[in-house]
Amino acid sequence: MAGMAQDHPIFTESIRRIREALGPTALHPLEQQVLERLVHSSGDLTLGGLLQFTPGACDRGLEALRSGAVILTDTAMAAAAVAPMAKRTLGTQVRTVLEWAPDCAPQGSTRTAVGMERAWNDLSGDRSSPLLLIGSAPTALERLLDLVAAGAAAPSLVIGMPVGFVGVAESKRRLAASGLPQIRLEGSRGGAGLVGAAVNALLRAAQLEGIASPVQLPAPWQVAVATGGTSGEFGAELIQLGGIDGRNALHLQPLGQKLPSGC
Repeated sequence: MAGMAQDHPIFTESIRRIREALGPTALHPLEQQVLERLVHSSGDLTLGGLLQFTPGACDRGLEALRSGAVILTDTAMAAAAVAPMAKRTLGTQVRTVLEWAPDCAPQGSTRTAVGMERAWNDLSGDRSSPLLLIGSAPTALERLLDLVAAGAAAPSLVIGMPVGFVGVAESKRRLAASGLPQIRLEGSRGGAGLVGAAVNALLRAAQLEGIASPVQLPAPWQVAVATGGTSGEFGAELIQLGGIDGRNALHLQPLGQKLPSGC
């Protein structure tokens, strides 16, 4: 698993201000992180009124990412928005339906719709079904829904936020009625940056959850208790790094040793 550096102070302060401006939302913590990331990426504090989650959608996405599911996007822009976070967190593979698309759109269809069908035929048999990101191509979303209705494997999660005015509202209504696990943005708003922001919030949460997980240390190492006492031959210092989404990573070091630069 790739490492992830401490958040930049500007990001931390941005999230603090966004959280303050949004006020209470009653969202699940993971849903809240998705909303905050969307607002951070767009500068739009009104997105909360358009954002919809099916029950447990974020947890389903998190579980799939931890299981090695591929992230499949509708455009190269969306893939570019996700690839850096995927690389430095879980090392998740990011693909785009354009890898399977024809050079020219067939009569009555689109390149992304054809690419979606071909990609799904290749990828949906994996142990963990892909997470699907749609930020620009409602025809690709419609084709996926056709495939699932015909018996194809369902995505682990659909992040459905196609932007625009032609076919967008219809595809979002159909997604809402599909029963698939989904994070959806109502109306005409959306885009590659927003679907990327949503899945990046999940990738980041999965990485932080891994960092925060309890670690069993072999003897003679023991964890220092909250009072500062130590036990064992070497003892330990608890060095706390702040600013990581309200959940601070704890790093254990032998007494007298310094943390390497960049930690």
